Amino acid sequence: MAGKFDKQADFYLNGRPTYPTEWYSMLAALTPHHSLAWDVGTGNGQAAIGIAEHYEQVVGTDVSEAQLKLAMPHPRIRYLHTPLSITDDELVALIGGENSVDLITVATAVHWFELPKFYSLVTRLLRKPGGVIAVWAYKGIVVSPIFDPIMKRFYDTTLPYWEPKIESVFDDYKTLPFPFESVGIGCEGKPQQLDIPQEVSFEKFLNMLRSWSPVNTAKDQGVDLLSESVVKELENAWGGPTLIRSITYKGFMLAGKVKL
Repeated sequence: MAGKFDKQADFYLNGRPTYPTEWYSMLAALTPHHSLAWDVGTGNGQAAIGIAEHYEQVVGTDVSEAQLKLAMPHPRIRYLHTPLSITDDELVALIGGENSVDLITVATAVHWFELPKFYSLVTRLLRKPGGVIAVWAYKGIVVSPIFDPIMKRFYDTTLPYWEPKIESVFDDYKTLPFPFESVGIGCEGKPQQLDIPQEVSFEKFLNMLRSWSPVNTAKDQGVDLLSESVVKELENAWGGPTLIRSITYKGFMLAGKVKL
């Protein structure tokens, strides 16, 4: 995943949806302690900011220095660059030590990870008992009966450029390995479906599409999936460039604790 979103870091910051504040309250209610949280693949900190409302300290880590340069500052968040060369022992010490983390979150990123290695780190770092890991993402987008079919046609043009690692997103994390004991928010094979309502301008929505990895992979291969004509068709179906729409991203989440 290293460097995957470096080039579109600005689009990621300005286009990706924020997550409902209720999600962070829901997760915080699951952990008896609220000393330390680790937001993995934090990017620009969009999830870390929400988590920081409930935990004394949040460590946000990412392999992308470009993303971290755009991270939103907060007095309780410590952002750290974690290059692929860092060892497991170094990372455990950097975060806070074994059995130290109350909540681990991964927002729309776990599908890029080397899961056995990551889950081993989770097992070492989570407080036992009481620590919780939560991973989530989103896929479908509901805008309007006019816009949605056109968006579906655009989405289909991106399919040849998605990487194999993204396959678990296609089925809402139903095939994502998640070897943790359920805490009431989904379980392995059965993620909990959650809506992400947003008020969005067309430019923000377009930035979200520009941040997609397949759009940038295609561009690197000389294919412009968001050509002027495609953007115009999307804009017209949206209702014009100045219209703010209420839309819904279709999210899904898995949460659990280490099996003792």
